[in-house]
Amino acid sequence: MANDDLNKMSIKQLESKLKDNEEALLNFRFQKVLQQLENPFQIRNAKKEIARIKTILREYELDIRKAAK
Repeated sequence: MANDDLNKMSIKQLESKLKDNEEALLNFRFQKVLQQLENPFQIRNAKKEIARIKTILREYELDIRKAAK
């Protein structure tokens, strides 16, 4: 997902997306162990997206970003 899309999301949507990505990362790790993962770069991309979402959520927490009302 592009950064622009993440920037337009609300805090609730970001938290939901974070949960989904963490579950996906867990599944990718299981698939890797079972040698069923076709594209190992999915793990890297999932980690990066989780980091982006956590960064945006932290910016909201520190009032660097203002939540839309």
